[in-house]
Amino acid sequence: TSQTFFIVPRTRSANFHLIINNLLTFNGLANSSSYDTFLMDEERGRLLVGAEDHIFSFDLVNINRDHRQIAWPATPSKRDECKWAGKDLGKECSNFIRVLQPYNQTHLYICGTGAFHPICAYLEMGKRDNIFRLALHFENGRGKSPYDPKMLSASLLLDGELYSGTSADFMGRDFAIFRTLGDQHPIRTEQHDSRWLNDPRFIGVNLIPESDNPEDDKIFLFFKENAMDGEHTGKATIARIGQLCKNDMGGHRSLVNKWTTFLKARLMCSVPGLNGIDTHFDELQDVFLMSSKDPKNPVIYGVFTTSSNIFKGSAVCMYNMADIRRVFLGPYAHRDGPTYQWVPFQGRVPYPRPGTCPSKTFGGFDSTKDLPDDVITFARGHPAMYNPVLPIGGRPIMVRTDVDYQFSQLVVDRVEAEDGQYDVMFIGTDMGTVLKVVTIPRESWHDLEEVVLEEMTVFREPTTITAMELSTKQQQLYLGSALGVSQMSLHRCEVYGKACAECCLARDPYCAWDGAECSRYFPTAKRRTRRQDIRNGDPLSQCSDLQHHASVEDRSVFGVENSSMFLECSPKSQRALIYWQLQKPNDDRKIEIKLDDRVVHTDQGLLIRSLSQSDTGIYHCQAVEHGFIQPLLRLNIQVIPTQRLGDILPGIPGVGGGTGHSAKHRVWYRDFLSLLDHPELNSCLFCSMDFPFRKGYLKKKKKKRSGYLIFILNLFLFLETKTNKKKLCKKTKKWIEGKLLFSK
Repeated sequence: TSQTFFIVPRTRSANFHLIINNLLTFNGLANSSSYDTFLMDEERGRLLVGAEDHIFSFDLVNINRDHRQIAWPATPSKRDECKWAGKDLGKECSNFIRVLQPYNQTHLYICGTGAFHPICAYLEMGKRDNIFRLALHFENGRGKSPYDPKMLSASLLLDGELYSGTSADFMGRDFAIFRTLGDQHPIRTEQHDSRWLNDPRFIGVNLIPESDNPEDDKIFLFFKENAMDGEHTGKATIARIGQLCKNDMGGHRSLVNKWTTFLKARLMCSVPGLNGIDTHFDELQDVFLMSSKDPKNPVIYGVFTTSSNIFKGSAVCMYNMADIRRVFLGPYAHRDGPTYQWVPFQGRVPYPRPGTCPSKTFGGFDSTKDLPDDVITFARGHPAMYNPVLPIGGRPIMVRTDVDYQFSQLVVDRVEAEDGQYDVMFIGTDMGTVLKVVTIPRESWHDLEEVVLEEMTVFREPTTITAMELSTKQQQLYLGSALGVSQMSLHRCEVYGKACAECCLARDPYCAWDGAECSRYFPTAKRRTRRQDIRNGDPLSQCSDLQHHASVEDRSVFGVENSSMFLECSPKSQRALIYWQLQKPNDDRKIEIKLDDRVVHTDQGLLIRSLSQSDTGIYHCQAVEHGFIQPLLRLNIQVIPTQRLGDILPGIPGVGGGTGHSAKHRVWYRDFLSLLDHPELNSCLFCSMDFPFRKGYLKKKKKKRSGYLIFILNLFLFLETKTNKKKLCKKTKKWIEGKLLFSK
């Protein structure tokens, strides 16, 4: 098994860079926070967001256009009770929306914490997006929403029934998986039995069909909990996947109004160690189900972090349903007493096998109430499976360590490219950044290449991204945090550069070279000029016939002998290496620049600490990435001899060949150098008529050599202090340079 990780993002964008790249941000209300609960309605083109004391409806095209909001605060009496109970009035005693589910074609079902008094209601949307109002009838939210806004919960509403993993009491000690609403009696997990649930924190709830028969449908829950007694040394967190049958009605004499088909297994995400000790990522943060052509077999992505306070890391693992079903059909975890270890159950398993849904497919029982007593008894005492669910390939598909952030959220988009389908992951972090990562399979899933395409900052302040939704229809990504909601495009092809090679090297399935620029790739477009190679990222095969079109920036730079000079050259790609060559005057050969104490290479360019006459020549800056060499810049360096400058500007301390002058007198060389290469002098806009020094003025001064220095210093001062910084034209720059270099 082998994997390649390109953990350095090819491009990195800060928030202020994203402003011009269609980042839209709703900065929230002054009296609201926790924009954590998302529901996307593609049919109406709306994004529903549950926050503190408010429900919002945003336009999917532009969240800052025509957004609506409903205030739903906790009542003053409930806030007072919350405060008297010792809770924080400002941070806990509000109505934090935690359930936001579609109930039917016209209504949503929403629940909030209600200042530690959970409450639910119906929100009318209408068949068209012209209604947005809260019903006046409220319901008790116990078993639907948590009491404490800090408690992690998850819910799913199916066929009028709400499945919830949440806490069911004020103290946060009674955790359960509930089914409420509908015509049936509410059902929950066994109470106060740590074998069933042990201080769980719920992440997600999903329906996954087991067969073509709807009676076999199962609800899968993803959560993390404390390890069972004897399962792990010390107190440890374990990631879990749980299952139960959608048609479970509870038992008849035992487990009445309790789940009879509930089973759970450990969800493993670890890196095998050379010494046999694995590095475990047990803190499950988020899950995403990537649907496939077969609805029974989605690919499951999980985001994990470490529990250790010493080692900080994050990982993404993938799972398939075949492995999950194999574990739930495997041995049950069993131990004979509190002092015994957990072992695989070796005895006789009753029929029908516990965890099997009552249906014609697998058993012939019409209801769980008809199950034999030995099946119910066994299910009650053996809710856990012995074997863990291992990820595809036996290890994470992405690992991130030794960074100042951890993963928090994940969505995945399956993108059609020229050479196949690719899964692009958008990973949110606890620092308000998003990683865009493409998964590139080699020969199999056991041989993966993970390429980080971009790292983007989407909130102005570091904040945990707590919600993410992706719209394939709008090609937009939506993100929620405590600060507000942000929206950004799935593809920003223009950031990769303006050359075919740069576009190809990016390996972004959304982007291709269209003959003129790096732009959005459309699989249906029949254009032979589209150049794209995601699997190999080889610009030589895609762009070799276009290289003569590549433009290389040419610049002339003047330096003063014995002074320092910095040659700035940095590639757009953070994965590229910079390679410098020097071409001497009247010589076609290019010589690799050797680095030493005098010549130093940095991430931004080349630093020459002390210029000499031998440094004169053309400097070629080239980027090397993925075996491809791309010219970036040509710098023509002219070194002005100290003696020549002394002849031009006599009588100035520190100028000339005298040895009696101290080094500090030559500091002005830097200002002189920066002026000659000042960006204001490199443009070709017409000189402003209000400039105080004109050619006529200078002609009067040409017999006085010191007048040139006065001119230079005044010009420098003018460029620094002029509010609108009027620019000089190129001919004036050349005239100044000519006077300085060739006057005798």
